[in-house]
Amino acid sequence: MTDETMKVLLNLRSLRVIAREHSLDELNEALDKLKTVIGEREKDEALAYEQDKERRDKLEAYRQMLSDDGIDVAELLDAIAKAPKVKKKHAPRPAKYRFTDDNGIEQTWTGQGRTPKFLQDKNLDDFLI
Repeated sequence: MTDETMKVLLNLRSLRVIAREHSLDELNEALDKLKTVIGEREKDEALAYEQDKERRDKLEAYRQMLSDDGIDVAELLDAIAKAPKVKKKHAPRPAKYRFTDDNGIEQTWTGQGRTPKFLQDKNLDDFLI
């Protein structure tokens, strides 16, 4: 709803003006639809409250377990914050190019980073694996 519509619905004088401009059947139909929408919203709110209550209950159960084990919640959060962060290692990229350098050593290159000197100014397609 727009702010203007809500202002009209919440203002008794505005509603009286609108009521004079419409038939009783139209007003009853609008009332029925408004009641339906309100009922749906109440159900949604009740569902959200129940879901939030379940979450709060679980949090309380965890807090109680920590308390039973003699661990303060603040202590746990502090330990988590100070825990070393582990970097995820990714698999190395497979080589795309194979070449023999000026020293006669066979080398590979993934195609990432600087181009090896040997491959500079050459057609890379000739060295594809």
